[in-house]
Amino acid sequence: MFSPETHYLAGVALLTIVTIEFGGWFLSRVVRGAVPMTDFQKSFARAGHAHAGVLVILGLVCLLYTDATALTGAWLWIARVGVLAAAVLMSAGFFLSSIGRDVTRPNKLIALLWLGALSLAAGVLTLGIGLLASA
Repeated sequence: MFSPETHYLAGVALLTIVTIEFGGWFLSRVVRGAVPMTDFQKSFARAGHAHAGVLVILGLVCLLYTDATALTGAWLWIARVGVLAAAVLMSAGFFLSSIGRDVTRPNKLIALLWLGALSLAAGVLTLGIGLLASA
């Protein structure tokens, strides 16, 4: 029913949910005051956690649709991994650009967020066009 690549990537994506759970536990410590953070850092931690969860779910859905397209080669792989890569890149951008003590502005690692946004756009556009062309 699904390609071996879809099976493998879906399995890996499902395993990453444990790290998202850990992030939720960490955020619960932040909210209780056990981990000191600036308001900026708290907002970026929340955003990183939310983006990870939502984009992994969207990535899993996109994986299912890639096998329904006639895409091949690089286009197939962009459709297959674009959203999942965005989950990693965008979350990393939020977390890593706000790391440190008393941080109130993002550092240069915010670039990861924008690379993730590009990956997300490439993945959904390629998959959407691939689905429309296969109809």
